[in-house]
Amino acid sequence: MANWLPPDPNEFVLELGPGTGSVTQAILDRGQRQDRLVAIEKSPKMASLLRERFPRAHVITGDACQMGKLLKKHVRQFDFATAVISSLPFRNFAPADAASVAWQIRELLVPHGRWIQFTYHIGNGKPPGNVPFRICHSDVVWLNIPPARVTVYEK
Repeated sequence: MANWLPPDPNEFVLELGPGTGSVTQAILDRGQRQDRLVAIEKSPKMASLLRERFPRAHVITGDACQMGKLLKKHVRQFDFATAVISSLPFRNFAPADAASVAWQIRELLVPHGRWIQFTYHIGNGKPPGNVPFRICHSDVVWLNIPPARVTVYEK
């Protein structure tokens, strides 16, 4: 997933649903500046763990459905992201919530910004809510247990 990040580590990257931080670590290992990484995690326990592991990152405890409000409240200098990396389980969302999150992602991305989505649903890889994105990559990672799909959308 981190291989799809833009090359400039000074741009903001938003991670949705970072959990324990395994993808977060890969993002940082790829060269992203920690202080330019914003993560929104719903679980207070996981968010606390992330703050300990990545003290210079902007870790926000909250629901991704409210990402616009959360970002305005917690990260003053954040206007746009070059990339959004998401592990959100969209198949578990109500369709209206999934579409809302997808539209918010689109609004936050710069032109030609990328949304990298990880999912255990290995179906067609289309974005939720028929939000207009161009699919620039979609592949099943068969070696993942269970297999998963990584889809890269471009605004």
